[in-house]
Amino acid sequence: MKLIVPVSLFFAVGCILVTGCITVTNTNTVNATPTTRLASFSNASVPLLNKTMNATDNSTSNLKGSLRVSVSGISNPETLTVVLDNEQVGTVKPDAPLYLLISEGNHSVMVCMREVCEQENVTTRFGKYVTVDFSERLQKDVKFPKPFAQPTARILDYFKNGNGISVNIEFTNPSKEDLMMSVDVSCGYSYIDDRTHIKMGDSARGVLVQNVKTGQRITELLDLHFVNGYSYSFDYPVIQELKIK
Repeated sequence: MKLIVPVSLFFAVGCILVTGCITVTNTNTVNATPTTRLASFSNASVPLLNKTMNATDNSTSNLKGSLRVSVSGISNPETLTVVLDNEQVGTVKPDAPLYLLISEGNHSVMVCMREVCEQENVTTRFGKYVTVDFSERLQKDVKFPKPFAQPTARILDYFKNGNGISVNIEFTNPSKEDLMMSVDVSCGYSYIDDRTHIKMGDSARGVLVQNVKTGQRITELLDLHFVNGYSYSFDYPVIQELKIK
């Protein structure tokens, strides 16, 4: 006995199987594609963005500026020490400036000549060339040693001049501004009076006023006059008072 299966039944089963395959294939495709794209964005793009920003920040903080330190106008031939931000970074001479490449920002630069140091604050920027010269200040330190760190006056010498003496007075102004300086000078002396021929004693006083510019040292004469007489003898003149305005 033969089994007879209608052709229509094979056609229906075939259609069901084909339809089922298409449905499975479509379902897998839809579920996989969005998952792959989301994973690609979250795992790759965001970390790359962060690395780029960090790299930019680091490169900015590492920028450097150029600094030239010189003492070109100083007559002292010594090699002088250069200190940057409290750390010795090299030496400088009148004919050999020091060139530095340092990070951007504010810095303290100091040049020392034996026990004397001069300091300057500088700001460096990328692509900007900064020059600082210590010649004038160090020359002033040589010209005005420590005893003359403040404005002062002193008597250099004196000599007999007719019936009196002339006194050489030196004014020194190492300050940063012009000053009006005055000295009150006195000198004791003895003499023999013309009329009585008796030995007498007296003192002469005088005031000398000078406008002394900043960084200047000048010498001026002050004449002190004695009373009429003869056989003069006198003491060393002294500065009684120094006034500074």
